[in-house]
Amino acid sequence: MIFEPTENTTTITLALVFTVLLAIWLENNTRVFKKLGAAALSILIGMLFSNLGLIPGTSTVYDFFRGPGVLAGITLFLLTVDLGSIRAAGGPMLKAFLLGAFGAALGGAVMGLVLVDAIGPDTWKLSGQFAATYIGGGVNFAAVGQALNTSSEYFTAGVAADVIVTAIWLIICITIPAYFGKTDTADPVRVSVDEHSAGDSNTANLLVSTKAPITLWDLAVLASTVMGCLWLSGVIATVIPIIPKIIWLTTFALVLAQTPVVKNLTGSLMLGNYLLLLFLATNGAVSVIARIIEIGPAIFYFALGTVLIHGVIIFGIGRMLKIDSKIIAIASQANIGGASSAMAIAGARGTPHLILPGIAVGLLGTALGNYVGLLIAQLMKLVII
Repeated sequence: MIFEPTENTTTITLALVFTVLLAIWLENNTRVFKKLGAAALSILIGMLFSNLGLIPGTSTVYDFFRGPGVLAGITLFLLTVDLGSIRAAGGPMLKAFLLGAFGAALGGAVMGLVLVDAIGPDTWKLSGQFAATYIGGGVNFAAVGQALNTSSEYFTAGVAADVIVTAIWLIICITIPAYFGKTDTADPVRVSVDEHSAGDSNTANLLVSTKAPITLWDLAVLASTVMGCLWLSGVIATVIPIIPKIIWLTTFALVLAQTPVVKNLTGSLMLGNYLLLLFLATNGAVSVIARIIEIGPAIFYFALGTVLIHGVIIFGIGRMLKIDSKIIAIASQANIGGASSAMAIAGARGTPHLILPGIAVGLLGTALGNYVGLLIAQLMKLVII
């Protein structure tokens, strides 16, 4: 490695911003990578740098971009959302999410039966944990693991496998909708009045440029608004912990998005997109493939197999039900990575009106995953032991 892993924050930040720069350049200048897109490329390049040992697999820089950084990016996207544009996504998003939840539960059970000889009598615990985590995100893995008193060895191995598989699935969910463009129904995105005033402007264009120049006033108001939303949502969530911070953040951002001052600002989508690309590059950087050797392939196969079964069900049946592929991808990420990943996919695919439905099913997954995971674990215990 070319520097101390967790100390040189400047070098690590430089590596991440260069990763995004290279991803954007490849998308704009090479035919091979154009369809893959800067979002998926950011993950892949970050993963490449990390696994070559050029950057570390852990850093406080990553914690920032996977925490406040991505929340700031999502807030910028939310500031462009017209509330009237999210209604149509509610029903299809819920259907896709429930398909994905069923697929994760089935996958956890099937992989437990397949790998019981390789892992041992505690396989039933991992069945419950992986089912839970792929219904509503990594927080469920920890919750179910604690409830089942999973050994520290299996717990650590499972977390490592989950990080790698989640990053791989993030790339897939970003990429797949690009190949279904002709069969998806048109679903225009409504953004702020000023940025969408021209007839030839669309969300894809506004992710990479702005119709009007960004002024210092725009930057100042956007920065103040985003930081104000982050601060206020954190304070209120501390006082009223029963309601998650993301709910308060979303509420404040959506309310402000309907005001004339915010609607007339320029650059919110482009700046939010840049922060999301940094978030995706960070997800690649933390996915160190060498950990597969350390944790043993069986645990990795457990995570991978569970997600693949989930994917076959949500995309296969979802397409049969004629659900838009972008909605399926966001719902799948709500299952696999939780609300933050669902929001990131919605932003990366240029569909900010799907952010709120993505948050909703992501939070539903967090609530539902623990119950289903514990149920799967107990059923598998009856079968295995």
